[in-house]
Amino acid sequence: MKFWPAKKLFSVFSNDMAIDLGTANTVIYVKNRGVVLDEPSVVAVKSSSNEVLAAGNKAKCMLGKTPESIIACRPMRDGVIANFELTESMLRYFIREVHNNRHTFVRPRMIIGVPSGITQVEKRAVEDSAKQAGAREIYTIMEPMAAAIGAGLPVEEPTGNMIVDIGGGTTEVAIISLKDVVYCKSVRVGGDEMDRAIVQYIKRKYNLLIGERSAEDVKISIGTAMLTDENRNSIEVKGRDLVTGVPKTVRLTDAEVFESLTEPISIIVDAVRSALENAPPELSSDLVDRGIMMAGGGSLLKNLDILLSKETGLPVKLAQDPLLCVVHGAGKVLEEIDFFKEALMK
Repeated sequence: MKFWPAKKLFSVFSNDMAIDLGTANTVIYVKNRGVVLDEPSVVAVKSSSNEVLAAGNKAKCMLGKTPESIIACRPMRDGVIANFELTESMLRYFIREVHNNRHTFVRPRMIIGVPSGITQVEKRAVEDSAKQAGAREIYTIMEPMAAAIGAGLPVEEPTGNMIVDIGGGTTEVAIISLKDVVYCKSVRVGGDEMDRAIVQYIKRKYNLLIGERSAEDVKISIGTAMLTDENRNSIEVKGRDLVTGVPKTVRLTDAEVFESLTEPISIIVDAVRSALENAPPELSSDLVDRGIMMAGGGSLLKNLDILLSKETGLPVKLAQDPLLCVVHGAGKVLEEIDFFKEALMK
């Protein structure tokens, strides 16, 4: 009678998964099944018992609209855990969703993408949350490394690969060669900071208070990193007048949104410049030909690739599926963990 080693037995029965635990969205990839969940990183719980009522899209609809008995919030801030208990509850809810609310026979192995600028304390919080949510083994991988693998860059070759991953809470700029990060710059500015900049601009200029969800809609609809001579767009924004206290509507132009986004965009551009200045000369020569790859939801901001190309003088490409690059990369590492073991964080 043949006995299998415990590790091999676990790998047969468990649903090993890769998780992009992002500030804006949580995406889960299950081994041999691909991406099975892509939901906003939002959880709604009863304030008295912390019982989870909803997570993901259902909870996002409740943001800013709940009574005192319900708390709806985003437990991730700037790419790291802001509320440990709620993050754990959200993860457990999503894992059960993935398994169709069944309890699995074996606890899964997990690979989780984390920002490169994460501290040891923040990293431990991520690992503890995953363990409490039901993980057997936990590995972490830098988000820019996972994004580069997911975008299809040849990270295993002795050539320079540059990735700019703009998420909800952080922007990660990394130069990668031989399955490891040569230089990395992480700034806690991303899509959320852009939303907050729009909220503050409208508050200053129109004395109108709008929510971050409304600001996100404005950014997606008419947000731009560079003004061009194309047809100018505008959008109606509804909020509360801070002078009279009654609801009010104003019309916002793309020029105004561009003005409000100037500061967060300049921080991202400076981070890219800093990475290029610190790149070894041999890798810099590779980047002249290979250019910069952009990933993450924030990279979808209109004309951001054109602005980066203009500021750096390098070709800039947008990844094929920018929102899922990190999870696809982490999933590829999960499938070939022995080949990519150098890419995992120690």
